[in-house]
Amino acid sequence: MNKIQLIFFLVINLTFSQEDRKQIHVKYISSEISIDGELDETDWSLAKTATDFYEHFPNNGAPSKYKNEIKVMNDDQFLYIGIKVNANTSDLKISSLKRDFSAGNSDNITMIFDTFNDATNAFVFGSNHIGVQREMLLFNGGNELSDWDMTWDKKWLCESKQYEKYYITEWKIPLSAFKYTEGETKWRVGSYQRDTKNNAWNSWHKVPTNQEFFNLAFMGDMIFEKPLGKSKSKKSIIPYVNNLSFKDYENSINGESVNFGGDVKLAIDNSLTLDLTLNPDFSQVEVDQQVTNLTRYEVTLPEKRQFFIDNGDLFGNFGSFRDAIPFFSRRIGIAKDPSGNTIQNNIIGGIRLSGKLDQNWRIGVLNIQNQEDLQNQIASNNNSMFALQRKVFGQSQIGLFMVNRQTFKDYAFLKDTNRFNRVIGLDYNLNSANNKWLGKFYTHKSIQPDDRQGNLSAQANLVYNTRIWRFSSDWVFVDQDFRSDLGFIPRSGVFKSGTNMVRNFYPKKGNINSHQIDLLNLMWFQQDLDYQKTDHIFRLQYQLEFKNQSQLELNSKTQYVYLSSPFDPTRSVGGIPLPDSRGYNFGEWGIRYLSPYAKSFNFTSEISYGTFFNGTRFSYKGSALYRIQPIAVISLLWDYNRIELPKPYSSANLFLISPKFELTLNKNLFWSTLIQYSNLTDNFGINSRIQWRFAPLSDLYLVYNDNYYTQEFGPVFRSINLKLTYWLNL
Repeated sequence: MNKIQLIFFLVINLTFSQEDRKQIHVKYISSEISIDGELDETDWSLAKTATDFYEHFPNNGAPSKYKNEIKVMNDDQFLYIGIKVNANTSDLKISSLKRDFSAGNSDNITMIFDTFNDATNAFVFGSNHIGVQREMLLFNGGNELSDWDMTWDKKWLCESKQYEKYYITEWKIPLSAFKYTEGETKWRVGSYQRDTKNNAWNSWHKVPTNQEFFNLAFMGDMIFEKPLGKSKSKKSIIPYVNNLSFKDYENSINGESVNFGGDVKLAIDNSLTLDLTLNPDFSQVEVDQQVTNLTRYEVTLPEKRQFFIDNGDLFGNFGSFRDAIPFFSRRIGIAKDPSGNTIQNNIIGGIRLSGKLDQNWRIGVLNIQNQEDLQNQIASNNNSMFALQRKVFGQSQIGLFMVNRQTFKDYAFLKDTNRFNRVIGLDYNLNSANNKWLGKFYTHKSIQPDDRQGNLSAQANLVYNTRIWRFSSDWVFVDQDFRSDLGFIPRSGVFKSGTNMVRNFYPKKGNINSHQIDLLNLMWFQQDLDYQKTDHIFRLQYQLEFKNQSQLELNSKTQYVYLSSPFDPTRSVGGIPLPDSRGYNFGEWGIRYLSPYAKSFNFTSEISYGTFFNGTRFSYKGSALYRIQPIAVISLLWDYNRIELPKPYSSANLFLISPKFELTLNKNLFWSTLIQYSNLTDNFGINSRIQWRFAPLSDLYLVYNDNYYTQEFGPVFRSINLKLTYWLNL
C-alpha cells in the first residue's frame, strides 16, 4: 500500500459515524425544583424518560437485568437530573462515604456529558443510593482506563431516597460547572451503572466489548428544548490558612510558620476559565506512593494539585508519556539542592487561562513564578506554557505548544547553559470515529543557550483496534541534545522501535468471559554509540478474564541490556556496580492473579522468577484490601525482590511494605493513615490526615507526617499541619 492509498484509507475511516443514536430530551422549566430525591414536582411528570440500558459486561449487548430511567430538565442556571434505578436496595453496596468513591466496588449511576460534541473531552457526574457524589473529567476520548482525572471538583447538589425495589437520585448541577457554546441545542451524553449483585457494568448506549464502556465515541444525544444561553460568570475564591510546626532532626532545627494564600477561579465565558494562585500550599495532598525502581531511569508520579487539574490534558498530553513529555507539571514546585536531593521549592504565584475558544479550538496559557532559595542554590524561575489545539477529521486533534523556563536574575551559582530552556512542538492525535484507528505523531525541538544542531524529539505511533485484533507500531526518537527542564525525559539520545499484537477470544459458554494472547517487542538504539542496540524486550503474555471479573495472567519475558555506564541494581551502600561496555541477556516468567474487585475482600498477587543481568531475581508483589462497608477500608501493598548476583557484586533482599487505613465516619469526616517502609530508600514514613468537609468543597485538615531512617531507626523529619480552606462562590 503506497502513501496515497494509506492516507485515503485513514480519511475514509475517520468519516465513519454511529447510526441510530439514542436521545434524551431536556425539558425547559421556569418553576423551582426541590432537590430531595422525590421527583414529585409536576415538571418531572412531563419530562421524557430515557431508558433501556445494555450490559457491557459480562454479556455485551444484552439488555440489562434492571430497568433504569433518566429524566433531564434545565432552567437558565441549572441542569436537573432525576434517575430511578430499579434494584433491591438491600443488595446494594457502598464502598465508602467519601466523595469520589471508586465506581468498581460500589453500586452507582453515572452520566457523561460531551458538551462540545467532539468525543474528546467530557464532564462526568455520578452518585449512589445514599447520595454520595463523584465528579471527574474524561479526556483523550476515554480510550484507556487512565483517561480519568478524579481530582477535579465542582459544587453541585445531590439527594437520594431509597425504596424497597428501587431508589431515586436527584441532581442539581450549575450550568457554570460545564463549558459549552452559547446557543447550543445538543450535547452528546452517555450513562453507565454499576450492578454489584450481578457483577455487571451497564451502559445506556451499546459499546463494543473491546472498548471501554465510557468511550466517548459511543454515546447518544441530549436535545435541549430551548437553546442554552450565556452562562452567568462565576467567581470562586478559595483562600487558605496553614499553620505548620516541624522538627528537622538531621539539622537540629525546630520551626513554626503560618502561611496565607489561595486561588481564584473566574469564568470568562461559557467555555474559558481563568485561574489565579498566590502563595499556593499543597500540604493537604497525600504523600506519593513509594515504588521499587530497579531500572536505570526516573519514574513518573501523578499530579494531585488542584490548580493544575482543570484542562490538565491540554497542557500535559503533548509528546510520548513513556518517552518524552515536554511539560510535566510535577516539575514546578520542586528542585534539586547542591547535593542532588529533591526538595520543595515555594511558588510565589501563577495564572492560567484554559478552555474552548469555539467548537473546534482549545487554548491553554500558564505562567508560574517560583521563589529563589539561595541557601540551596535554587534560582527564581518563570515557568510558562502556551498550548493551542484544533479538532480535525471528527475526533482527531492537531496541537502546537511552547514551553519556557527562564531565569531573569544573574546568579553566581548558575551556569550560562541553564539560563533558559524552551521547547516548541507540533502534535497530531489520530482518533477515528469508530475507534478502529488511533495514533500519535509529533515533532518537538528544544532551545537553550549554547544551542546545538538537532535537539529534536519525534514519534510516529499507529494502532489498529478491533474486537478481535489489536496491532500497534511505535517509533520514537529523542536526540541526545533534546532537553525539557519542565518535562519528563527518562532517557535521551535514543531511537525506540516497538510493535504489539493482541488476539482476543470470546467464548460463548463457560466461566471465561474473554482471553487474549499479547506479543510485545521493544528495542532501543543509542545515538552516541552509532545507534548500537542497547535494550531489547520481548514479552509473551496470556490473559484470562472470568465472568466474576477476576483475571489470570501468564507471561514470559526475555531482555537484553547493554550497560554504557556502571550500574548497581541493588543500590547497596559501598556495592560494586556491574561493569559497563558489555551486554547482558536475561529473562523471566511470571504469573499474576486479580480477584474480583467488587468483593469486600480482594487482592492481587504477582510472582516472577528468572535471570537478572549476571545473576537471578525472585519477585513477589501484590496488594490486599478489606472493606468494612461503608466506614472503613484496610489495605496492604507489598513488593519483595530477592536479587542474587555473583561475587564480588552485591546481592540484596529489597522490601517495600505499605499498609493504609481509611475511615469514613460520615459523608463529611474522613481519616486516613498511610505507612510506608522501604529498605531500598532507607525510609519509614507515616502520613496521617483528618479531613472535615464542613461546607461544600471547604475543608479543615489536620496532617501529621513522620519520617525515619531505618538502618539505625532514627527520626529524620516530623511535622504537623493545621490547614483551613474555604470555597466561596460570588
